[in-house]
Amino acid sequence: MSKERFNLTWHGIQIEITYTPDTSPAFRHSYGRALDHLEIRSLVPAREPLPITETGYLSQFYARNVIEEGGGPAALVLAWLDHFAQSPVWQAKQISRQQLDLFS
Repeated sequence: MSKERFNLTWHGIQIEITYTPDTSPAFRHSYGRALDHLEIRSLVPAREPLPITETGYLSQFYARNVIEEGGGPAALVLAWLDHFAQSPVWQAKQISRQQLDLFS
């Protein structure tokens, strides 16, 4: 299996995407399409939470058509980040991270 790596910066966070196409010949045989794997990790700052993962790391499997319809691995991840960054939970976390804590 060949892996492709994509590096991008989103809101000042450096992110690496590792894309492994066609990870399961059995899936392809059974369903008639490839099963691809995406790994997303925040690099700088290391393990920085992202709207799609609290830990800064996410590993997911997707049918090839999902990744293709999203414009490829990097475009799909950017779209996810932008979409989930609109959630009230993420917005509240970002605001609280920007405020100073007088008691710590």
